[in-house]
Amino acid sequence: MTGTLVLFDDRTAAGWMPFALTRPAGELLFGALTMADRAEAIFGIPCVGHIASPRLHGFGAPEGRPVREPTAFDATQPRLFLSSRLVPEWGGKLTLPGTPALLRVGGEAAGWYAPPGAPAPPRAFFDDPANGAAQASVELDVPGRMLRDVWQLVTGNSAQILQDWAGSLRRSRATPSAGDAAWQITGGSAELLRVEPGSVVEPHVVFDVTHGPIVIGAEVTIRAFTRIAGPACIGAGTTVLGGSLSEVSIGPACKVRGEVEASVLLGYDNKAHDGFLGHAYVGRWVNLGALTTNSDLKNNYGTVRLWTPAGEVDTNEAKIGCFIGDHVKTAIGTFIGTGTVIGAGSNVFGARPPRLVVPFAWGSDGITPYGLDRFLTTAARVMQRRGVQLSAGVREVLGRAWQESWSAPARNRE
Repeated sequence: MTGTLVLFDDRTAAGWMPFALTRPAGELLFGALTMADRAEAIFGIPCVGHIASPRLHGFGAPEGRPVREPTAFDATQPRLFLSSRLVPEWGGKLTLPGTPALLRVGGEAAGWYAPPGAPAPPRAFFDDPANGAAQASVELDVPGRMLRDVWQLVTGNSAQILQDWAGSLRRSRATPSAGDAAWQITGGSAELLRVEPGSVVEPHVVFDVTHGPIVIGAEVTIRAFTRIAGPACIGAGTTVLGGSLSEVSIGPACKVRGEVEASVLLGYDNKAHDGFLGHAYVGRWVNLGALTTNSDLKNNYGTVRLWTPAGEVDTNEAKIGCFIGDHVKTAIGTFIGTGTVIGAGSNVFGARPPRLVVPFAWGSDGITPYGLDRFLTTAARVMQRRGVQLSAGVREVLGRAWQESWSAPARNRE
């Protein structure tokens, strides 16, 4: 297949808070890959960017692919516009016609194909493909499924790791060297462990593949007295400092210690101390202070209710932890309740934050603003420590997110 791939955030994906405030949904990690990386690998064409809220214009390297208007993508090339909520099926075939076509997944409108010279659909299509203005005489079925709720990024993550392994990762497995006898594989064959070149695994590390494979990315360091249970993926450049990790997806350049269960860390996160993280999704550039711990099960074992932009909803899930946006910082000894949402850019201290911490909040009440200049200064300093510069574009995205979160509502909070 030739051409370019563009992912778009419809109204549903735009409601995946707290993450959609500062990044397109296509750059979220699900299973072993981000949504964009998976679509790119399955369809065999490069993903060149995203269509999302105008608030995200300026998003791009080093955080991910750029956010642009629909007309900004080269119309001389074939363009495949796909919903960022689409999880395509590995091995699924897609034969594109010579005319514009509507793409459906399980009957739901999920994308648009524009051949060379054809215009992109109007903006209304990307906001709501089912009721968009675009019309097509040709419709194509795409093998896969559509995510709907933000918590599915957690509840479906382990199963997606298994699918990614079966679809792609196992075929390019890196074989552990014979000199690694100081660490142990239990519960299955060494064929279920993939360790990329440049990684260091110290003695007294246990890999448990009873329930699924484990993928260790390039240049990863795993310290002694760590236990990792699959299905699990550890991103390139991450350091695991000890503890118990099970059913996790951890993005690049993280530092992780303690107990982490059924959770996703998007990347460049610091959880370098003891504390429990369970059934949680953590954005980028998050620092969890020592002993920060979250609850993922109510005392009455009931289902968890969660704040969303459309109001509080029942997830119908008994195990839901917390959702932490980009650039959040928590103080030592922070206890996070079941079903807590912490908005991007917040600096949380105090024993226990409320179940909703608004974006760019400061302190223990979850509703006091964190000054924009102070936040940006800290964000740039944190990123520079990892050798990453806060780009002008991303700085603008964060500034617009702060303005949207505080300018008008702040008058009512003071």
